Amino acid sequence: MTALEGSPGIYSARWAGPDKDFALAMRHVEERVAATGSDDLSCWFTCALAVAWPGGPGVTVEGRIDGTLVFPGRGDRGFGYDPIFQPLGFDQTFGELEPAAKDAMSHRARAFALLKAALL
Repeated sequence: MTALEGSPGIYSARWAGPDKDFALAMRHVEERVAATGSDDLSCWFTCALAVAWPGGPGVTVEGRIDGTLVFPGRGDRGFGYDPIFQPLGFDQTFGELEPAAKDAMSHRARAFALLKAALL
């Protein structure tokens, strides 16, 4: 998230606490963004993949989808931060989108498409 200088980043699950309460994590995001005073709600999901063979070259790729934070969260599909993530160009959050639509555009789908292209 831009306002949080990339946080929670790789610590996304930790923000949900030991019980993995993502409602709590999303409240933390909203509170921390508000505390910055920033009106920049831009955010993104990133997935990095790597493949390496003994004695061969390694391949690394990164899939990313950009979006905007939405408060309060909307939708009960998906998991994690999906209810507060609205991909650019869409009027629904990941928590509202049909799973097939979300899965087709996700950072994971993009990373695997890049990896497939790099390997084949």
